[in-house]
Amino acid sequence: MGYEMMKCMRFRLISPITPCLLLILAIFTSSGAIARETQHESVLLHAARVFDGYNIRTNTSVLVINGRVARIDTRESLESSNVKVIDLGDSTILPGFIELHAHLSFQNIPADTVLKHGVTTIRDVGGPIHKPYGGDGALRVLTSGPIITAPNGYPIPMLGDTNVATSVSTEEEARSTVRDLIRGGAVVIKVALEPGGEAGAPWSSSHGHDSNHGHHDPAAAEHVDARHPHPHAHDSSHAQHTWPLLSETIVRAIVDEAHKNNRQVTAHIAEVKGAQIAIDAGIDEWAHMPCNVIPESLLKQAVAQNVKIVGTLDTLSKCSGIAANARSWAALGGELLYGAEVAHPDIPRGIDAQELMYMMQMAKLDVMDVLRAATSKAGRHLSLPLLGTLQKDAPADIIAVRGDPAHNLKILEYPDLVMSGGEIVVNNFKNPHVSP
Repeated sequence: MGYEMMKCMRFRLISPITPCLLLILAIFTSSGAIARETQHESVLLHAARVFDGYNIRTNTSVLVINGRVARIDTRESLESSNVKVIDLGDSTILPGFIELHAHLSFQNIPADTVLKHGVTTIRDVGGPIHKPYGGDGALRVLTSGPIITAPNGYPIPMLGDTNVATSVSTEEEARSTVRDLIRGGAVVIKVALEPGGEAGAPWSSSHGHDSNHGHHDPAAAEHVDARHPHPHAHDSSHAQHTWPLLSETIVRAIVDEAHKNNRQVTAHIAEVKGAQIAIDAGIDEWAHMPCNVIPESLLKQAVAQNVKIVGTLDTLSKCSGIAANARSWAALGGELLYGAEVAHPDIPRGIDAQELMYMMQMAKLDVMDVLRAATSKAGRHLSLPLLGTLQKDAPADIIAVRGDPAHNLKILEYPDLVMSGGEIVVNNFKNPHVSP
């Protein structure tokens, strides 16, 4: 997290959001931040391959009308469509990626940059709260609002009480805070169960998430090469600190209030104590793969409770237990979702190919598994089942890359075509033609 940037924030809520998450797509509005090539122009995309959110298909084209996928079918069956045609040649069309663990707002990361690098939807977990917005030529942004934590609990020692974190000390305060966040637009509630001191964790080292580290030059920072390992240098002086944790009863109250309002709860956890509280309180999602090794017995309980884990394996790659936890989690049948913690100084500002590779290496997933984790599975996890797919009526959030990402994940970081809600925001394919 960008701690210095966050210190200037204040916790403010805005007007209420419609309770049902399935209506979110209908209320997205455009920010107009990116110069648009067209407005809801009908487009037919041809390419050698199409990943539809589930599988790779060949001899398949995608027809976009009024900002949505109107049809996906064979090239021959769609060639008569009297619309603009963009023939991408030996390329692959995919749904835009969904980033489930981002921290854009307090780092002032340009949304345009993230969108141009293939992420069309983010969930900002820990930062200013907003109703959902974007998705119509601009990055679609969903928020959790501030992280709920114990008084002086993580991340307050670094930030103070800001709009990145808010503390509660009673069940009543916890329930009231959850209701306030939901009225402000939160699509998920986030809690911190972090005592600190885990070896290799960014928050337990001088490296941290501080925006004063890493890449400053805008041109160089626009998209960092994820192949390079992160210089997380653990500072043993931090291993002695202990941050207070929310009690199980308070976390139970948070979960209960969130569930009453059709929201799930995600928890920042990194070690056994936080994991045990999360399991006992009925937390729905772990916002990171834990840094310290978690006993298999606890992981089995989490799998049995249908807990999902958002990986952030790249950000936490120096943690001592990350690989063992990922391997055990996948072997037990746990669901691992894509999230790279966009805004961390060493993470690309867009799709992170290294995260996908770590998912394959540590969790032994195949390439289709990791692509689904960043698209269709992520959309379903957000209760927006068409998002992250190229099914009929899905939002036309589409990217395309030259070549086959199944053989080279790195090319996903630099898409040559990006569409948001049917509006073209990147097109590096020359001379598209219009059917007569």
